[in-house]
Amino acid sequence: MDVILIHGMGRTPVSMLTLKRRLTKLGHTTHLFGYVAFAEKLDGVATRLARRIEQEIGQRPYAVIGHSLGSVILRRTLRELTATPPRHCFFLAPPMRACKAARYFSRYRLYRALTGEMGGLLADEAFMETLPLPANTTIYAGTAGPRANWLPFGNAANDGILALDETSCGSGERIEVNASHTFIMNSRAVFDDIVRRLASLQPAA
Repeated sequence: MDVILIHGMGRTPVSMLTLKRRLTKLGHTTHLFGYVAFAEKLDGVATRLARRIEQEIGQRPYAVIGHSLGSVILRRTLRELTATPPRHCFFLAPPMRACKAARYFSRYRLYRALTGEMGGLLADEAFMETLPLPANTTIYAGTAGPRANWLPFGNAANDGILALDETSCGSGERIEVNASHTFIMNSRAVFDDIVRRLASLQPAA
């Protein structure tokens, strides 16, 4: 099956290479999609992604995997995608609401310069609430972040960037994994579950 992989903020498609190689080895056709958060607008990236899906995938069945901001881009893209929608969406450590980290750092000029419009949108609750969540979505939430009374998340489960409850919006299946936000795409548990679900989407030979 065709699988589109989209990296998170401050990363590049290189961060998804391990997952890409694993999927390719099993016979899936993988496509990396890149963007530059500080230099692009969300609508422009979404339009570019939709066009690429229409041109490269067409009517073939496909799945999408988005890490962090990549999942936000996917949700924005799927809202107006004219091509066939994906058979399944896999969101890795996705901010499903305006997250605490973005709200805090958006006050600083350096954060705004490094993350552009998209970084600001992650702190905008009204905007985040407008993004649809496809019914066929699986969310993977990391729980390997540090916990202590004096840390930003206290003793609450987190992945180092997002609190566990920031990866849920009341719908969509959520699976907790012992992984950090930055490297959740390399988690073997995440990979094994994605592969199992992809296999169920493909017709029997």
